[in-house]
Amino acid sequence: MTKEVQQLDRVIIRFAGDSGDGMQLTGDRFTQETASFGNDLSTLPNFPAEIRAPAGTLPGVSSFQLHFADHDIMTPGDAPNVLVAMNPAALKANVDDVPNGAMIIVNTDEFGKRSLSKVGYAANPLEDGSLAEFKVSAVPLTSMTVKALEDFEISKKDAERAKNMFALGLLSWMYNRPTEGTLGFLKAKFANKPEIMAANLAAFQAGWNFGETTEDFAVSYEVKPAALPPGSYRNITGNLALSYGLIAGSELSGLPLFLGSYPITPASDILHELSKHKRFGVRTFQAEDEIAGVGAALGAAFGGSLGVTTTSGPGMVLKAETIGLAVMTELPLLIIDVQRGGPSTGLPTKTEQADLLMALFGRNGESPVPVLAPRSPADCFDMAIEATRIATEYRTPVIVLSDGYLANGSEPWRLPEVSELPDISVDFAAGPNGEDGAFLPYLRDPETLARPWAVPGTAGLEHRIGGIEKSDGTGNISYSPANHDLMVRSRQGKIDGIARGIAPLEVDDPGGDADVLVLGWGGTYGSIGAAVRRVRRAGGRVAQAHLRHLNPFPENLGEVLRGYDRVLVPEINLGQLALLLRGRFLVDVISYTKVRGLPFKAEELAAVVQEVIDRAE
Repeated sequence: MTKEVQQLDRVIIRFAGDSGDGMQLTGDRFTQETASFGNDLSTLPNFPAEIRAPAGTLPGVSSFQLHFADHDIMTPGDAPNVLVAMNPAALKANVDDVPNGAMIIVNTDEFGKRSLSKVGYAANPLEDGSLAEFKVSAVPLTSMTVKALEDFEISKKDAERAKNMFALGLLSWMYNRPTEGTLGFLKAKFANKPEIMAANLAAFQAGWNFGETTEDFAVSYEVKPAALPPGSYRNITGNLALSYGLIAGSELSGLPLFLGSYPITPASDILHELSKHKRFGVRTFQAEDEIAGVGAALGAAFGGSLGVTTTSGPGMVLKAETIGLAVMTELPLLIIDVQRGGPSTGLPTKTEQADLLMALFGRNGESPVPVLAPRSPADCFDMAIEATRIATEYRTPVIVLSDGYLANGSEPWRLPEVSELPDISVDFAAGPNGEDGAFLPYLRDPETLARPWAVPGTAGLEHRIGGIEKSDGTGNISYSPANHDLMVRSRQGKIDGIARGIAPLEVDDPGGDADVLVLGWGGTYGSIGAAVRRVRRAGGRVAQAHLRHLNPFPENLGEVLRGYDRVLVPEINLGQLALLLRGRFLVDVISYTKVRGLPFKAEELAAVVQEVIDRAE
């Protein structure tokens, strides 16, 4: 039958089901095909911490939200236009986010009495009228999948597992997504299990055919490719972008990359990815614990490698002593902290940006460390390179604060030309630098205040190194009060001087007449940007700026803050950046915070921004 095709400018889809229903795989495959089609996109995976959470329960619900459009977008979207609910728990956990009039596709096979009672439904919501404000499509996904696979020599359980591919096929038909990539993916994934491969391919095709032939779905939709700047693009997550950025930093600096790491959610994917790239000289060491991981990375830096360690909040606590040692020895070391909900184990799979104060001050003594924060998944690539530049140029450990939202979320990334990447040249100490052929390990560069990087085994460069305070210049152990004061101030001055090589903070203020500035950092960039767009479309005047360098701050930050009557700082913590800005610049910034394990919604932030504008006026 011939069906109507409607044009849309954007769509938000959320797949939801048990953590074992393959919702992350389904969402990822839909995302990859959407990226290959050329839409702009942003994703939000959301899943429980347990490997296999209790089936059919609210804590066990896993979801994947994708926002794709024919224009530039900044967030995974506030509310889904389409919710695919594989069971009652998925429906109950997500229905409050679905706006009136939106579509809900429900797997009716899972709505039995036991499944309903498990999540507190006294009556079947598909029958009691409670979903009347939505466009509900009741589809027996499980039984239709089993029926489509009845000729395959697989168990009923394996057939039922393929229902996510049936759903993916249906949604791919509804939104005219390409299919070649998914078919190729399934063939590769199940190459050693030909019957399972054939069954999944058949389930996917059955879902597509169902959409094509059933009268339940009379309309399909088309979202045209976005007009992105020219270039080659690929879909990329923050963790993958960080991995590629670290490899690029290694190549640009000419230093072999060494990763010492202990697996921890949500940073483990960086270890997994880097372990695949031995051909670039990358060496990965999965240590027995967090302390051993950072110790090995610091040892690699001492030996002349680009030393990297990856972790999340709990691991940062354990690495603190060795990071302090890196400050004292003044060796380049990259510490990647993919922040998650805390304290303690907290919310391992949810996002938060509450490690800022720990990154700045979570070590004993005066131990200053540069702190950077990427603003989007793709920006993780650039910030990994920037961290490499600062660490090697100034001989200092550098902390990069990513977060769970950036790590697991994805967006299109334009592959840069090699000529666009910065030159990161590294000079090792080659010989004595003092009088009478002496080597002075703490004789500082007059511009950067960096000490020489002396690789062990280089003739004539014998020197002391360790955690006890060293004498200025000679590096001899020193207990002199005056020398300690000098060395503390020298280390601080080195970090402060990094600001001279940082670009001024850019402010987006189209009319130049805004009274309110919204200032963010890290993964809040997309939500703030989308909120600011909404306010401007409604006639509001508001400026936006976003910090990627948090220590030291850009040199013009104080001037920017004093240029506006009101400064609003949204954070997914209890106001850590706001505290720093008040103390440093004596500006009474307005702090807006939430710590729900989720990114801000643009609509919510837009309302807050408008309220601040109204008060200012």
